[in-house]
Amino acid sequence: MKLGINGLGRIGKLTLWHHVGRKVFDEIVVNIGREAGRGLKDIAHYVERDSTYGSLHGFLYGHKAESVIDDVDEQNAVITIDGVAVKFLRSSRNPKDIGWDQHGVRIVVDATGRFLDPTLPAEHPGGSLRGHLASGAEKVIVSAPFKMSDKGKPIPQDAVTTVMGVNEADYDPRVHKIVSAASCTTTCLAHMMKPLIDYFGPKKILSASMATVHAATSSQEVLDRIPEAGKRDLRKNRGVMNNIILTTTGAAEALRLVIPEMEQIGFIAESVRIPTTTGSLIILVVNLQEELSGELIERDLINDIYRKAAERDPNRYIHYSDEQNVSCDIIGLPKAAVIIEGHETHRRTAEVTIDMEKVPGLDPNSISLFKEKVIRVPITQAVIYGWYDNEMGSYVNMLADRTVSIAEDL
Repeated sequence: MKLGINGLGRIGKLTLWHHVGRKVFDEIVVNIGREAGRGLKDIAHYVERDSTYGSLHGFLYGHKAESVIDDVDEQNAVITIDGVAVKFLRSSRNPKDIGWDQHGVRIVVDATGRFLDPTLPAEHPGGSLRGHLASGAEKVIVSAPFKMSDKGKPIPQDAVTTVMGVNEADYDPRVHKIVSAASCTTTCLAHMMKPLIDYFGPKKILSASMATVHAATSSQEVLDRIPEAGKRDLRKNRGVMNNIILTTTGAAEALRLVIPEMEQIGFIAESVRIPTTTGSLIILVVNLQEELSGELIERDLINDIYRKAAERDPNRYIHYSDEQNVSCDIIGLPKAAVIIEGHETHRRTAEVTIDMEKVPGLDPNSISLFKEKVIRVPITQAVIYGWYDNEMGSYVNMLADRTVSIAEDL
């Protein structure tokens, strides 16, 4: 079977690295959609080296390895990488014009970050995900959350969002043609929330919020630059190397797609970009209803929930650590959707005072039945830290697992 990759940015390039090493696919076809450098040798130079993860041969076989690029065939636009033929297409940026069927490609990973709306038709002048289907692909996997241009439209029946280890079974090969693998942040967050929901239940989690301290991405500028017409977020046009930049994240919305119980929990998600190349952190704050017995929700209980979840996880997507980590320690860690920093888990219990006479919608006759008009409810606030490599270690590895699982059903 052949794999198609549309786009050769950060996720596209590292997806190529992963599948060259994994060797599930006999051949890989990469669509760049334009000329690059002075020819195929310059593309090979780009593929072989990475400023974050080092050399491709070092990634595959260790620091003593030699180059795994065996042949650069300019005439046929094929580079042989560790025995895998990788063909590069450089003519069409619109998915409908790529011609996947001409290259025998049935499954495509769209890693451009440009085509995110599953409702747009294949003929849309700006291109669309359905253009891949019109071009011959049977399945399209998107390396980002869906983003509808018309927010009033529902997600089509043949499209679904999944996170491996959380709701991958929601994918139905008989129905779904377009699959979003959500985002790196949603992937980490889903694996942080699910063990808590499984243990406490959604009704006991009164509210939750998260902030991701996120590495820089290619959507930011190296130096300050005037924003394009119509751009609302002026901060991403500020220099990435010397600024902490407040931005937004769609993790809260995407999380509800993969964990439906989140609809019952008040949730806020925020994001801060920092000047690192990869390695990110979620700070999750949850407010929990204490037991009527008066038994406190202790720090050890919370850590034990994650410790046991990691032990039960057959895929090792959840990792638990009692070490004192920094962001570089988790870069490249295979398949780690989240590394829970148990050393830094914190909790505090306090009583919330509620004046029953001020509760909206409460029948005054009901209030008269209470002995006390003011009641005190014990609430525990827990702070949990979860690391994730937003590029190769977490997201690309799990995106690849999703890709292989879908390919196996074709």
